[in-house]
Amino acid sequence: MTDTLTAPDALTRLGWTDADTLHTSRTTTPARVVVHHGTVCDVLRPEADGTLTAHTAPTVAALPVTPVAGDWVELGADGRVHAVAPRRAVLTRSATGHGRQILAANIDTVLVVVPLAGGLNAAMLERLSVMAWDSGAQPVLVLTKSDTTEDAGAQDADTAGHLSPGIPVIPVSVLTGDGLDTLRSHLGPGTTAVMLGPSGAGKTSLLNALEGTAEAVAAVGRGGGRHTTTTRRLHLLASGGVLLDIPGIRSLEVAAGAGAVADVFTDIAALATHCRYGDCGHDGDGGCAVTDAVHTGALSHERLTTWRKLQGEIAYRRRREDPAEMADMRRQWKAVSKQARRNGRR
Repeated sequence: MTDTLTAPDALTRLGWTDADTLHTSRTTTPARVVVHHGTVCDVLRPEADGTLTAHTAPTVAALPVTPVAGDWVELGADGRVHAVAPRRAVLTRSATGHGRQILAANIDTVLVVVPLAGGLNAAMLERLSVMAWDSGAQPVLVLTKSDTTEDAGAQDADTAGHLSPGIPVIPVSVLTGDGLDTLRSHLGPGTTAVMLGPSGAGKTSLLNALEGTAEAVAAVGRGGGRHTTTTRRLHLLASGGVLLDIPGIRSLEVAAGAGAVADVFTDIAALATHCRYGDCGHDGDGGCAVTDAVHTGALSHERLTTWRKLQGEIAYRRRREDPAEMADMRRQWKAVSKQARRNGRR
């Protein structure tokens, strides 16, 4: 006999929401995964008195899924993880080989952290925004190191708003404190957030500034900040929210759906409705409203280039994960190559 878990204050402090589901019996208790390594999880578990305690919990051999940071799990009387709850809103990235790697689960907000030192990297911002939208959580653009600009990041924030419409944009500085209170307002009680950004974007410094903590920060050299976060960790914030701190993204290859791309490139999606052909690839075909907009200056060539690259990566990953489609593509390549060799002998 099992009962659906309710949400006492201790669970809410761990980020439990009405959208989460987990079943426990008299012999199991709920917990949240901080980090998983090998066959062991570090978890936080609410106690009967409302306190939270940290435990190291091995996983049972028959566990069908590998726990990740943010997962809700059931701990048995033996102290092991016996079940992982159904996930909602998962942040993923392209995995080595095939498929996706889940970075964090059961999240409400994705903080897309992009540094302004050296200028706003539009392509990086667009790609990370696509990853954030694809998670199913609410993205928030956090432009760090705003003190390196002449206007505290105001112009860059305006540009970022056009590049990723519909996403709140917050320029912040850990040196001046600008933007930190606004950012805290997105990290209230019951909210689970995750920071997504490249190594050196200032994520650890941002956490330190938000919480007054002293997480390790590598010295900044000529090449910018250096990667310091090597494991995924869960922080209980003073604002009441939960922050999952994951390693910086080294590869920006996107493993996302077409819908997430459309959420970021709404301008291209709107223009595409005026193309002559419904399946227009926006690659120079006649009657293409998107390429016409580039020619007139209404749409930047760089933005269309990023859109094309993203579409190409999505298509390639789809083919790589579908053996039949990949085999058909290889047959087409061989046919084209064979015809080219024939033409060369004429």
